[in-house]
Amino acid sequence: MQIDQIPTVFIFFIGAGLLFLLPQGRARVIASLLIPVVAGVQIWGLQLGDLQQVSLFGFDLELMRVDKLSRIFGLIFSLAAFLGTLYAWHVRDPVQQVSSLLYAGSAIGAVFAGDLITLFFFWEGTAIASVFLIWARRTEGAYHTGMRYLIVQIGSGVLLIAGVVLFYRETGGIAFTKMTLGSPATWLIFLSFGIKAAFPLLHNWLQDGYPAATVTGTVILSTFTTKLAIYALARGFAGTEILIYIGTVMAVFPVFMAEIENDLRRVLAYSLNNQLGFMVVGIGIGTEMALNGTVSHAVAHILYKSLLFMSVGAVLYRTGTSKASKLGGLYRTMPRTATFCLIGAASISAFPLFSGFVTKSLVLGEAAGNGYPYVWAALVFASAGVLSHSGIKIPYFTFFGHDSGLRPKEAPLHMQLAMGSAAALSIYIGVFPQQLYALLPYAVEYQPYTYGHVIDQLQLLMFALLAFAILMKTGIHPPEIRAINLDTDWIYRRFFPRLITKGSPVVARVWARGAGMWSRWSGGIVRQLYRSHGPEGRIASIWPTGAMVLWIAILLGVTLVVNFLS
Repeated sequence: MQIDQIPTVFIFFIGAGLLFLLPQGRARVIASLLIPVVAGVQIWGLQLGDLQQVSLFGFDLELMRVDKLSRIFGLIFSLAAFLGTLYAWHVRDPVQQVSSLLYAGSAIGAVFAGDLITLFFFWEGTAIASVFLIWARRTEGAYHTGMRYLIVQIGSGVLLIAGVVLFYRETGGIAFTKMTLGSPATWLIFLSFGIKAAFPLLHNWLQDGYPAATVTGTVILSTFTTKLAIYALARGFAGTEILIYIGTVMAVFPVFMAEIENDLRRVLAYSLNNQLGFMVVGIGIGTEMALNGTVSHAVAHILYKSLLFMSVGAVLYRTGTSKASKLGGLYRTMPRTATFCLIGAASISAFPLFSGFVTKSLVLGEAAGNGYPYVWAALVFASAGVLSHSGIKIPYFTFFGHDSGLRPKEAPLHMQLAMGSAAALSIYIGVFPQQLYALLPYAVEYQPYTYGHVIDQLQLLMFALLAFAILMKTGIHPPEIRAINLDTDWIYRRFFPRLITKGSPVVARVWARGAGMWSRWSGGIVRQLYRSHGPEGRIASIWPTGAMVLWIAILLGVTLVVNFLS
């Protein structure tokens, strides 16, 4: 069998299994690097069409449905897996090495799934594999966080398979194609996708789980789960109008939470929510250009978000903290990491000549041109907000700002290579956007570098920079202090514990009274029966054995008659 006939997911799964046959050390890391390279080369050469079909229990499963939408996600996932593995070159933990490959492979398997059953298997595969990147930190807090993360992710899969069962019952098919919200089946599938996409009120697993992972695990986590959900929404629910408003809320609310957050990895987790909102809006609009904007922004986002997580991770690796209140002035000894962070900040902020500028504008333009002026205005506000909390706050409080007195070494060479590659690609996409546009699902007739667009974006960015400077000078900007900010996790961190603490005594008293009443009532019945039917009872002393046999025969006859009539 030639390599182009092997489902891409098997390259990752077989490669992960072979890692155990290699000695611990450099050979295993090199093999981990080669696996996503081989997968990327295979995807690049694949022909469009349904390439791998199998039958299982009477269902026709499509393991490799290749079109322009799935291919571009497969390519960027392979590239992200390579960069994440390069960044983790120093890691000698087989748990992280294997789970990273299984995680990436499951995400790619889900992307190429042509049916809902195959999608479900790989959907759950991403949940199971990814949680080990949190548990690999091997702390009690990471264990509990991982359990919460796993419950949410498995819950998403349960909703998905329930929706698939109902969908099959309603339609008789399992093909993963465009659906409409009009039945319990499609609503369950939609909600399943929404959990992994971190919809509002369903999002806090992201801020809870990602910062709790290892330094390298967070980089891997930031790539696959949420972007897989974006792919699934684009495939299954493009043009669903409710997504426009969901995405708008997603883009706006993290701006406020990120501003008051002290943990920089949590800040980046909130900004991840913010950027997902733009993609969800594009899916909701549903035009070809809006979907192009969603897909291109997902590609750019994977690169610059990984870059930002890498830069903060490098600081955490060298200093042992990612708290803004404990950092500052690190540009003195980590100048290259600071430069890479600034490139990531410029990309996420959509500065001209950086990737975010040529991708985000596709979604904004479609929102403005399709009758959603308020949505467009909210997205413009969110764009200014992301400059504040990710474009300025991350590099300012980490590498500049006040001098923390820390003088750590520069990041290791392999981390610099991974960050440099992501930074170079972010700039390359920003300078040569047509190279990315050519890979998108639909033809792109758009020129981002027009005089009006560049001027408008620079005005927005300069205004946001000025606003940040004024807030800092006047002391209005929220200070970076040591604190725990609760989001929707307030429900299970505060509300439920208080409810249980206050309600448990009442429940205990009610239970004790109910148990006492039941004990007295049942005990009385048992004693009465014993007096009547026990060895010394009245009935036992006056009823002969023949009478008992007669009654058994009567009951048997009644049973036969009832069965015959029914």
